[in-house]
Amino acid sequence: MTELDLVVRNATVVTADETIQSDIGVKDGKIVSLGPNLPAATEEIDARDKYVLPGGIDSHVHIEQDSAETGAKTAADFLSTTVSAACGGTTTLIPFVRQEKGQSLREAVNTYRARPEGKAVIDYALHLIITDPSANVLNQEIPALIEDGYTSIKVYMTYRAMMLSDYQILEVMSVARRHGALVMVHAENADCITWLTEKLLESGRVAPKFKAVAHQPAVEREATHRAITLGEISDTPILIVHVASGEAAEMIRWAQSRGLKVIGETCPQYLFLTEADLDKEGLEGAKSLCAPPPGSPENREALWQAMSNGVFEIYSSDHAAFRYDDAHGKFVNGPNPSFNRITNGVPGVETRMPLLFSEALKGDRIDLNRFVAVTATNPAKTYGLFPRKGTIAVGSDADLVVWDPDRKVTISVDQLHDGMDYTPFDGLDVQGWPEVTISRGDIIWQGGEFTGTPGRGSFLPCDRPAPANDGDVLDDAGVPRP
Repeated sequence: MTELDLVVRNATVVTADETIQSDIGVKDGKIVSLGPNLPAATEEIDARDKYVLPGGIDSHVHIEQDSAETGAKTAADFLSTTVSAACGGTTTLIPFVRQEKGQSLREAVNTYRARPEGKAVIDYALHLIITDPSANVLNQEIPALIEDGYTSIKVYMTYRAMMLSDYQILEVMSVARRHGALVMVHAENADCITWLTEKLLESGRVAPKFKAVAHQPAVEREATHRAITLGEISDTPILIVHVASGEAAEMIRWAQSRGLKVIGETCPQYLFLTEADLDKEGLEGAKSLCAPPPGSPENREALWQAMSNGVFEIYSSDHAAFRYDDAHGKFVNGPNPSFNRITNGVPGVETRMPLLFSEALKGDRIDLNRFVAVTATNPAKTYGLFPRKGTIAVGSDADLVVWDPDRKVTISVDQLHDGMDYTPFDGLDVQGWPEVTISRGDIIWQGGEFTGTPGRGSFLPCDRPAPANDGDVLDDAGVPRP
């Protein structure tokens, strides 16, 4: 047998399906053997009393995606964000290419593809954000880009600069359905948010805490049900992103019980924060302000129930790193803005995995197998990366994380690597932290030191997502035949 490059020995290997004791043999960046007493390797790691899990896949992150409308700029680039991800146990990221109004989608892709070059230290795929579904975009560019490995498309039901009408969403869904892509939906009712915001501002209620009123659960519930309806009419698999309310989760559960192709995603800010985090002294609440915002404690418990019972298949960070003490960050509109003029978004790419791992160790809400499913395996399957990514199996990329289940950490910004001046999870205690992160066989984080090389991360063309390929027959117009 050819000498192995790396062996991880005495591992408690956890996948979405099982937990076993095994060594892991790695050659040329791939897992080539699993079993006891593997032969010696060039490099070895002893994982005794540790858990070895697949590297995480954070399938919802915003990197170098600045706001053309407000002038806000993200604090971190592909180098610091991918380093931060790796230190938190994530080995694959999927950020977004945003098309501007009037812009060629292909031009947007080509421009964005240059940003990770020479910087990304872990692998990455890309989603497409469609803001201008012209005839050329629908009929030429989207089908061609799907063939090139961009097989997930995001649409917005809110934000005036990006939102599409229901008709336009149906058009995008029809193209995605015909060509085997998955549609992601930001589901909030824009007119309801506008009306509620106007009424709040007129009455002088401008503090960050009123974000939770303007984006109350009914706003998300209505849009989620409408997105599900559009997906049902077009027979298109959809993924509702960053679900923040139990009411929206109930809409997803209802759709899934009827056999509709609806996937739910939630994020740490909704499982570990509440609206109380928006109601802090001065403008401190801005550090937890995002859209949708965190809700009530009762709402948070409903989301945990949806995580426990399988309604949520994906757990992502929605990492959007806008600094607090920065004129181009949270307060791009001045030092004392109303809640609707504070930049949306919270950082979380490095804390995403440890927060949920700590809960999995407790075993009350989820176990470690479910943790692997929602942080790695399900995203890989959903976005056409499985089995290259998302599992520990012979033939898969050697993306591995050795977790120390005994290490206790109080989260603080000074221990993170994302280039931010705050974390919304400051002061939260977790048990368990990544001790070693391995990306395609390379050790890039070990013993508190990052050892990866900028630019080693590779772009991952995605296969057709599993949810979008069911063999149903469409007519020439892309409409399901009865």
